[in-house]
Amino acid sequence: MRSLLYIISILLITGCAYSGSRPIALDDAQRLMQTDPSAALTELNGVDVSQIQDSATMARWALLYSEALAANQLSAPSDTIVNIAIDYYSRHNQSDQLEKASHLKELILRSYRNDALATALYLQKEKEFLLYKERAKRQLYMSVGLFILFIAAAIIVWMRQRMKIQALQNEALMAEAAGFRSRIDASRGDICRLETKLHGMLEKRFALIDSLCQTYYETQGTKAERKAIIDKVKDEIESVRTDSFHDMEQAVNDCRDNLLEKVRKCCPNIKPEDYMLLVYIASGLSTRSMSLLLGESVDVIYKRKSRLKSRLLHSDPALSTDISAIF
Repeated sequence: MRSLLYIISILLITGCAYSGSRPIALDDAQRLMQTDPSAALTELNGVDVSQIQDSATMARWALLYSEALAANQLSAPSDTIVNIAIDYYSRHNQSDQLEKASHLKELILRSYRNDALATALYLQKEKEFLLYKERAKRQLYMSVGLFILFIAAAIIVWMRQRMKIQALQNEALMAEAAGFRSRIDASRGDICRLETKLHGMLEKRFALIDSLCQTYYETQGTKAERKAIIDKVKDEIESVRTDSFHDMEQAVNDCRDNLLEKVRKCCPNIKPEDYMLLVYIASGLSTRSMSLLLGESVDVIYKRKSRLKSRLLHSDPALSTDISAIF
């Protein structure tokens, strides 16, 4: 990319240096036209037409050269030179110069005085004009080439800039994807822990069912059957109240985004019995189950639930969604 820019710079400098050659002065020949037409023609023959830099100067030289031929009453072997002026002034809508060039064309083609030297010099100027056209064509090709190179360089720079932006966007997307993957992995870890807890709780429930069935089988057909089963259920309820409470608390925090920890932070003075009630509510126990576990009537549990909900909602509005979801 840097080499391409160097090449474009060198070509531009070369083109500017070439096009910045000393302009040809035609004023002297124009001044001599009235007083000494022969000297004016000599001056115009001394101009190297192939080195003229622009078409306006070329048209002016062609007009002055045709005028000098007419002033010296010389005939032109062809209309090549005068047509240079006619074509230019016709394209640029310069009516005065166009009319003058057309009149001069009639004069130099109608003149009968031939001069071998003048004819040779005229043919030489035609060759120089052809060289001028070739040089102008090369300059045009060079200009087009430089323009194409400039466009190509601009496109390359633009594409590289877009690639850099795209690379930065890809890096941002990769970082975001890595963040998502980390969160997914963390979620999977939470799910695994939750599944482990659920399996443990299910094992305990199956053990409870097995124990109750075993008790029923051993006491079947006796009066002690109901008492034995009731005693077994009471023992299990007491076990849930004491031994399983920590497991229930941990399961609630795992499944409900550490809800109990948030409640402890916003309500550090919450009563133990209210906290226990909150754990049972978040665990999804029924009101009757909570009544048995807490040793209070169903009506009292309903009232305590209502007061607890109101107190938690007023303590921290940020927890309103989570609190409303469990009540």
